[in-house]
Amino acid sequence: MSEPSSTPHSPRPVQRAQVPPANVRLGPNTLVTGELSFKRFLSNEPDALVIGSHCTMDGVHFALGEKGRVQIGNYCYFTNAVLLCELEMRIGNYVVIGWNATIADTDFHPLKPAERIADAIACSPLGQGRPRPEIPKRPVTIEDDVWIGPNATLLKGVRIGTGAFIEAGSLVTRDVPAHARIMGNPAQVIGEVR
Repeated sequence: MSEPSSTPHSPRPVQRAQVPPANVRLGPNTLVTGELSFKRFLSNEPDALVIGSHCTMDGVHFALGEKGRVQIGNYCYFTNAVLLCELEMRIGNYVVIGWNATIADTDFHPLKPAERIADAIACSPLGQGRPRPEIPKRPVTIEDDVWIGPNATLLKGVRIGTGAFIEAGSLVTRDVPAHARIMGNPAQVIGEVR
């Protein structure tokens, strides 16, 4: 029989705060953790990412394109969310986003078949510098006091009203009224939050 270890059980490794790019502004008492937080952060915009005070961004992926801009209010908590931004996202105060939620302000590829083929060629080594077809982008707005559940997806152009509650796994393709509770694919209003 083996002897018990004399060293105490070590707790989960501590996540280190990430050093943000120069065009990122973090408010007081805001923490960004996760090794991949800025791996796909390509924005050249001044103040491309502005996060208010007292926020926790735990394992959030900030995937901003060259012209992407994201503004996040105060007292927000996001965990392992993915923000895919080529244009603009505005997120209010007291917003909670659950793990594996994804928010995108573009489709990142054309919708028409011929344009998808042209895009695939432009992105491949065979493209030899060909320009990509224009891809539609529309800003995403999330107002104050919104709760977004795990694995939810919000697509381009949506506005989420104040106090809305997005159930886990919902696919949001259109605007959500204030204080609405929604769920499903596509998401539908199923109640009201007061």
